[in-house]
Order: sequence, then C-alpha cells, then structure tokens
Amino acid sequence: MKEKIHPNYQEVEVKCVCGNTFKTGSTKKEIKVEICSNCHPFYTGAQRQIEVGGRAEKFRKKYGLK
Repeated sequence: MKEKIHPNYQEVEVKCVCGNTFKTGSTKKEIKVEICSNCHPFYTGAQRQIEVGGRAEKFRKKYGLK
C-alpha cells in the first residue's frame, strides 16, 4: 500500500443549529448540521399536524360551499 495518501482522520465537534454539540471522527475540521437527535421530531416525539383534506376541501371551507 502507498503511504501518506490517506486524509488525516481526527476527532471533531459537530454543531447543530439547536445548540447541541457532540464529538465524532472525521476528515473535516468542522461539521455543522441543521438537525440532530435532540431536535429531530422522530426522536423528540413531537410530530407535525397533518392537514385533513386537500385543496378542494380547503377552498370549499373558505368560501362556504357545499
């Protein structure tokens, strides 16, 4: 195998938009993420409300049509 061709693997700190930080190994110097396990709805249990009905239902409701 050739020597000195592999990138430098180091311990880095991952920073999330929510403020959470944790350490992992990477070849990058810094990692920024938009969502992590502390703020992801799947892990937190906070689910979005899904609208019932489509566009036509919304139109009918808005204008009082049957």
